[in-house]
Amino acid sequence: MSLRLTPYLMMNGNANEAIEFYENVFGAEVLFKQTFGEMPDNPEFPLPEEAKGLISHAMIKVGETDMMFSDTFPGETTQVGDQVTLCISSDDVEKSTKLFEALQQDGQVKMPLQDTFFSPAYGIVTDKFGVTFQIYTEGKQ
Repeated sequence: MSLRLTPYLMMNGNANEAIEFYENVFGAEVLFKQTFGEMPDNPEFPLPEEAKGLISHAMIKVGETDMMFSDTFPGETTQVGDQVTLCISSDDVEKSTKLFEALQQDGQVKMPLQDTFFSPAYGIVTDKFGVTFQIYTEGKQ
């Protein structure tokens, strides 16, 4: 039996912008992206005009890991913040530094990237979408 953890980010209308941002930061590949407007019509639940361009489901590949997204449906909201924390591991301090610097743009550093007893470069940053990342660099025992 195999088990895989896939982070799923619920966004408040800016999923497409977040996907593009993570494509640039991580070199991610978009595997699937569908708007509510591209879904089959359901006459019992007509789709409001403001929902048609929102992302109903998307998946990107970051390295070897999948990451999923959806916008909330109009009228619904999701709490932005630490409800999802993602740990990004790297074995290269330079790569970790670049990721950390890119994620902190218009975001908030919770713990500066630094040498710790368990990692040569570890830090915590919340990006401009309210998603908190732990940047962990492998290398210390």
